[in-house]
Amino acid sequence: MTGLDPSAARALAWPGEPEKPVEDCTPEEARRQYLDGFASKQWPPEAVGETVERHVRGIRVKIWRGRGAPPDAAPALLYLHGGGWVIGAPETHEDICRVLANAADAVVVSPDYRLAPEPPFPAAIEDCAATLTWMHAEAAGLGIDPARILVAGDSAGGNLAAVTALMARDGQVPAVIGQVLIYPVTDQGQASDSYRRYAANFGLTAEAMRWFRDHYLPDEASRMTWQASPLHAPSLHGLAPAFVVLAGHDVLFDEGLAYARRLEAEASACCRVWPGQIHGFVSMGRAIPEAREALDAIVAAWRGMDPRLGAGARPPRAEDLRQTPA
Repeated sequence: MTGLDPSAARALAWPGEPEKPVEDCTPEEARRQYLDGFASKQWPPEAVGETVERHVRGIRVKIWRGRGAPPDAAPALLYLHGGGWVIGAPETHEDICRVLANAADAVVVSPDYRLAPEPPFPAAIEDCAATLTWMHAEAAGLGIDPARILVAGDSAGGNLAAVTALMARDGQVPAVIGQVLIYPVTDQGQASDSYRRYAANFGLTAEAMRWFRDHYLPDEASRMTWQASPLHAPSLHGLAPAFVVLAGHDVLFDEGLAYARRLEAEASACCRVWPGQIHGFVSMGRAIPEAREALDAIVAAWRGMDPRLGAGARPPRAEDLRQTPA
C-alpha cells in the first residue's frame, strides 16, 4: 500500500470490522451492520449548545446548535450524510456535524432522507431539497439567517450536496452561499482509473460502489443525468463557491478531482487532497488524526464563503472531544 498514511493503514486494520462485505448484504443487513459499527473509529460526540429533532414532510431532521451560536440569525449548514444512498443516518455523521456547529458558531441541520432501494433515485434528492426549502421558510424559528446557509455532504451525501447546489443555482430550491463536497460521487459511470487503482483493500471497494449505485439507480437511463452524476452537468457556471475534500487512496478520487477542476474553471472552488488517506477518513477521528486537519480546513473554507463568520469561527479543539454531549 505505497503512499498510504500510517493512520489510514491503522484504520483499515481496526478491530471489529463488519462481518460481511456490503455487497454480500441485503440493504437491511448493511444498515444494521453500519449502525452497529460506525462509532468505533469516531471520537466521542462533542458537546453542543442544543440538540433537537423536527419533522419536515415526514422527514426526520436532526439539528445541532453550536455552543457559541447566536440565538438569532446564526449561520447554518445543511449536512447530507454519506452511506451510498442505502445506509447511514444523521447519527452516523454526528461527529462531523457537532464539531462544525461549534467551530463555526452555527446551526447544523441534517435530514434522515429516504434510503434506497425502498424509494430509489430521486427520493433522496427530493428530501434534501425539501429540508433546504424548510430551513429558509422557518429561518426565524430556527434562529438562522436564510441568507447564510451552506450545503455540505460526504460521499453519497457529497453527491446530494453537489446536486442541491446545482438546483439552487437554477432556482429550483433556495440559494446557498457555498458548498463543501467531501470525497463526493460525481460520475455514476464508475469507469475512472481510480476504480482500478483502489478497487479493493482500501476500505470502500469498487464492488461496494456498484452495489450502492444499483440500489439507488436501478434505471440505467438515469445514471448519466446531472441529477445523478453532477460531473455531467452541461455547465457549472454560476454555482456557489465550493471546497472539495479528497482522499488520495479512494475509488472516488478521479471523479472528485475532475469535478473540482471543472468547478475551478467554471465557478469558484478550492480543492484539498489528503494523498495518503482513504475514503471516509473525516469520520474516523479516533483512528485517523488527519480527520481533524480536514475539519479545520472546512471551517477555514466556510469562513471564506461567509465573511461574517470572521474571527468568531474557530478551529475544532482537541479538548472538546472529551466533553459530554448535549
